[in-house]
Amino acid sequence: MMSQSTTLHSTPDTPSSRNADPKEIDKFSELAHRWWDPNSEFKPLHDLNPLRLGWIDDIAHLSGKQVIDVGCGGGILSESMARAGATVRGIDLSTKALKVADLHSLESGVAVTYEEIAVEDLAARAPASVDVVTCMEMLEHVPDPQSIVRACMTLAKPGGYVFFSTINRNLKAYLLAVVGAEYVLNMLPRGTHDYEKFITPSELARFARNVGLDMIEMRGMTYNPLTQIYSLGRDTDVNYMMAFRKP
Repeated sequence: MMSQSTTLHSTPDTPSSRNADPKEIDKFSELAHRWWDPNSEFKPLHDLNPLRLGWIDDIAHLSGKQVIDVGCGGGILSESMARAGATVRGIDLSTKALKVADLHSLESGVAVTYEEIAVEDLAARAPASVDVVTCMEMLEHVPDPQSIVRACMTLAKPGGYVFFSTINRNLKAYLLAVVGAEYVLNMLPRGTHDYEKFITPSELARFARNVGLDMIEMRGMTYNPLTQIYSLGRDTDVNYMMAFRKP
């Protein structure tokens, strides 16, 4: 399939009104040129992507579906969902990351539309417009995750699916996701995560319940440092994903 990838630029909110931390955006923007390097700081995303794509596809059956990928970054998940047959729009607030995503889409020939816009603004513009909303590895980087969950719900059509992934908040998560990944194994740049922003499964379930989403499945993602392999299972102590459906 020939790419018709485009990046759209919406009128930005004032920084004070955005549900985003400018430091977080700058942090990932500075690494944007390395997004598609599977041996870079984004190696965990590359390694995790087949697992999360397979899980999403098993539940939502992506082929022929309209999808919004919230916090798409350089487009790793967006492109893979497009390859699975979905029509994908990736949104982010990092101009540099979106430029990288758009360029890679043009090079790969996988059609994805990218837009620099806050999910709350897109939800106000196009409520109940898509079959699937994904928001992966983003909630732990924003000031108000409840607002993100509400906007994702708003974007989904009745009967549509909404997917989140984030990091649990407990001692094990701190030791593995912060100390281990950032300081011992050097899998991620130091300062990637703020432990205080981690979200427990019960908190995420409450955010979703508050906006009327029904939880249908939860999966944990674990990493074996000896084999350097990620796997899905019932262990939600550190990384986990939740799938919801809009009534």
